[in-house]
Amino acid sequence: MPSLECLPSREAKGYQRKRKMINPLLMQPAHRVLPLLRAGEISSVELVRAALDWIAEADPDLGAFLYVAEARAMARAISIDKARHQGEEVGPLAGLPVALKDNMCQRDTPTTCGSRILEGFRSPYDATVVRKLEEAGAVILGKCNMDEFAMGSSTENSAFQQTRNPWDLERVPGGSSGGSAAAVTAGEVYLSLGSDTGGSIRQPASFCGLPGMKPTYGRVSRYGLVAFASSLDQIGAFARNIPDLALAMQTISGHDSLDSTSLPEAVPDYLGALQREPGALRVGVAKDQLALEGLSPSVRQIFEEAIAKLAGLGFLLEEVTLPHASYGLPTYYLIAPAECSANLARFDGIRYGLREEGRDLFDQYCRTRRQGFGAEVRRRIMVGTYALSAGYREAFYLKAQKVRTLIRQDFTEAFKRVDLIALPTTPTVAFRFGERTEDPLSMYMADLFTIPISLAGLPALSLPIDWIPPEEGEGPPMPVGMQLVGPAMAETRVLQAAYCYEKSSGLHDLIPSFVNDRKGLRFDPQQCSQIWGQI
Repeated sequence: MPSLECLPSREAKGYQRKRKMINPLLMQPAHRVLPLLRAGEISSVELVRAALDWIAEADPDLGAFLYVAEARAMARAISIDKARHQGEEVGPLAGLPVALKDNMCQRDTPTTCGSRILEGFRSPYDATVVRKLEEAGAVILGKCNMDEFAMGSSTENSAFQQTRNPWDLERVPGGSSGGSAAAVTAGEVYLSLGSDTGGSIRQPASFCGLPGMKPTYGRVSRYGLVAFASSLDQIGAFARNIPDLALAMQTISGHDSLDSTSLPEAVPDYLGALQREPGALRVGVAKDQLALEGLSPSVRQIFEEAIAKLAGLGFLLEEVTLPHASYGLPTYYLIAPAECSANLARFDGIRYGLREEGRDLFDQYCRTRRQGFGAEVRRRIMVGTYALSAGYREAFYLKAQKVRTLIRQDFTEAFKRVDLIALPTTPTVAFRFGERTEDPLSMYMADLFTIPISLAGLPALSLPIDWIPPEEGEGPPMPVGMQLVGPAMAETRVLQAAYCYEKSSGLHDLIPSFVNDRKGLRFDPQQCSQIWGQI
């Protein structure tokens, strides 16, 4: 097998080739595999080897990974098996293959943020979430593809490659954390981390049919996350089901003195809380948001059916209004570019990353940034710089901050009456490659329902509620997601409600045809130990 230390670029038609079958154990949820590891029925080396072999087989077609550290991962697995054999404490995730979005620093590994301007850069330190994963015993297999500097909704803005949606390889996985979402969906890893600034976890979670969570701002440390918009960026996780997601969030949450925005509150037992019924929670339905232009009729119908299902499960539905949420898009696209303009000023070709020599210092700056940044990043830098410029800062940036306050107040008022708010995650199902690249506004609309929650800094989780045929042509059924939003620090409540819905839906064990060539195949959990090693 060729080295995986740096995966090759993908050919556009490479996905048409026939793949070998995945080892079925890789499609099992983490909470079923971890007991097998602890009992010694399988070893970390066996599990990591199976994951690396599947990445080598599948990822040239999928494009989820930018970098796979095969030697490092195998050495880590060997050390975990040795420690376990000697009776040492190895952590709750010991031996489990996971992945990172490529804007999180890991010592001595590439961190490109999907951008040419950081090509070849290797981080000298670990992000706090990386340290926490490793302390828990997880085996980090590598870095996943993303929209450049997390700016995009399709992962088409990556400077290096496209990532394909495992449910339909002609469609995008969402963004900007598209690689992290696709890797979990396709069985390459059990858990992955992403970052969410305006919807970059929840939107790809919806497009890929996964649970994905953005926590309360400050609940997870941002130390070691390359900044896009500092007042909005949050690290969260993707998983195959809610218990796995709770396990991931349990691992990475908590106060960190290295992050000045980190909240000091203790982290509840998210996984243990799932064993308790959430009770008759009041769920707010924002009918004014369902009337917004751009919401697909079929997505609205599926969402309303999911709301009715919540009522059937004992949740109490109540109508709420979010009168300023419709201003979320223009507000976000002033605040986020302004912060991006400031944060990305550090990439100047002097200290690290790409350097294009020029006639003088100014010319060197211009050449480096012109060559290093893609079109979408340059667009947002220019918008943000303009919004912060003399004579316009008060008219644009400060006014946007005032509207942000109004949006936050809308949620505060709504949560005086309800415990959670339900919203669609995305206005449509995943779209085809190239459909929106020439129209930035239509691309931005993919985050219509996620952005207001980010502006308010609230916890939100997207979970799959159904699969529907695409409206604009032929293709396999595509997933639709629903957001459950809670007040600040109410992650436990959100996870409990999502788990209640998930148990009743049975959607979390569907496997995409990319993996098995048979649409809608379900694996029997009891098969794990019986067929390990046979395929």
